Amino acid sequence: MRKFLSKIKASMGAGDEDIPEEEQYVELDTAEVEENSQKIIVRPFILEDFSDVKPILDSLRENNTIALVNIKPLKNKDLVELKRAVSKLKKTCTAIDGDIAGFGDDYIVIVPGFAEIHRTKGTTKEVKAEIDEGE
Repeated sequence: MRKFLSKIKASMGAGDEDIPEEEQYVELDTAEVEENSQKIIVRPFILEDFSDVKPILDSLRENNTIALVNIKPLKNKDLVELKRAVSKLKKTCTAIDGDIAGFGDDYIVIVPGFAEIHRTKGTTKEVKAEIDEGE
């Protein structure tokens, strides 16, 4: 077995013992890795008016934000504006290849393309029914 491994080493060139010790290791610059890596931000938003949609859309387009949107204030205030706001959020979500879902009665969760919202059969039917009512 030893002869076999020696033959393979010989056919591939010199072994590690022929390389000076300082060239056998590769030094990695960890500072560069830390600067380039992005953290995922879970960010809460409150939808009180249609104009509150813009900061949500801006953060979603950065592609590193998971948005938890409280829709209760706008829901209690103006259902037409709420439907308009949710429609705009859905269009942007589709454009960024993200996912959007209702979370309880008063929240919407929006995630970018790298994430997916887990749905069960019951929640999928409830969310679909809510969306159909809104359109």
